Amino acid sequence: RPGAALRVDATCRKSRIYHAGAAAQRLRGALESAGFAVAQETGITLKLRLDDDLATVSIDTSGASLHKRGFKRRVNKAPMRETLASLFLRTAGFDGSEPLIDPFCGSGTFVLEAAEIAAGLLPGRGRSFDFETLVPFSEWKRPAVEATVEGTPLFHGSDRDAGAAAMSLGNAEAAGVGALCSFKTVAISEVEPPEGPPGLVIANPPYGGRICKAGWLPRLYAAFGETMMGRFKGWRVALVTSDQRLARATGLDWLPPGPIVDHGGTKIRLWRTERI
Repeated sequence: RPGAALRVDATCRKSRIYHAGAAAQRLRGALESAGFAVAQETGITLKLRLDDDLATVSIDTSGASLHKRGFKRRVNKAPMRETLASLFLRTAGFDGSEPLIDPFCGSGTFVLEAAEIAAGLLPGRGRSFDFETLVPFSEWKRPAVEATVEGTPLFHGSDRDAGAAAMSLGNAEAAGVGALCSFKTVAISEVEPPEGPPGLVIANPPYGGRICKAGWLPRLYAAFGETMMGRFKGWRVALVTSDQRLARATGLDWLPPGPIVDHGGTKIRLWRTERI
C-alpha cells in the first residue's frame, strides 16, 4: 500500500555476493531511490536470498513466526514450539477424542494444543499476519477464539513447579480453553490418571543442556517409567528427548523412534509405546 514501510532481510550462501549486510544495504538503497519507505526494524519484510548465485526476492506474508499463536502470556525455560507440539501430538495418534496428560507441563504447550485440536480451534485465530497489510487483501472472517465445548476437563498437565502449573492455567485461559484443561503441582512419582477411559500421556522432560545438568536425569526418567507402568495401564505414552539413553532409562517398551527434529539447535526425537 502507498506509504507502507519495507524492511529488508538478506542471506548469502555459496555466492560471489557473500556479504549479507552489504546485499541488504544495496537493496535498501534501490528501494529508497524508487520512492519506497525503508525501515530497519518494523514493516513488511522483503527477503533477499542469494544461494549459489541465484537471487530470490520474496515478501514475508506471515510476520511473526507461525509457532507464535498469540495466546501464551508467559513461557518456561526452553519451551517447545506450538507447531512442533501439534506435530508430535498428531504423530502420536492424538485426534482430540481421548484424554491427555502431560506430567512435565512447563508452560502448558502440549495441553493447550490438545485442547485446541479437540475444540476445532484454528491455531492462528488470536494473531495478525503481514498479508493483511498487502494490497490484494481486503478482509476476512476471523475464526472463533474460544472453545464452546463444555464438560469435565479432559486435558491435564502437572509439574513439580507450582509456578509452571499457574503459568499453564493462565495460558489456557488466554487461549480460550481453560474450561477444558486442569493443572496440578505434583512430582512425577505422584502423578495419577484421571477417572475415565485411558488416553495419551505425552511428555517433554528436561534432557540437559539449557535447563539442568544431566547427572540426575536417568533417575528422573526411571521414575517416569515406573509411574507409567504402575498406574497408567491401558494408556499410550509418548516422550520427547534428545538422548536415547534417557528414553531407555524409563524401562518402557518403545516402538522405533521417530525422525530426528531440530528444535532450537537440539536434535530431538519422539518415542512412542503401544498401550501399556
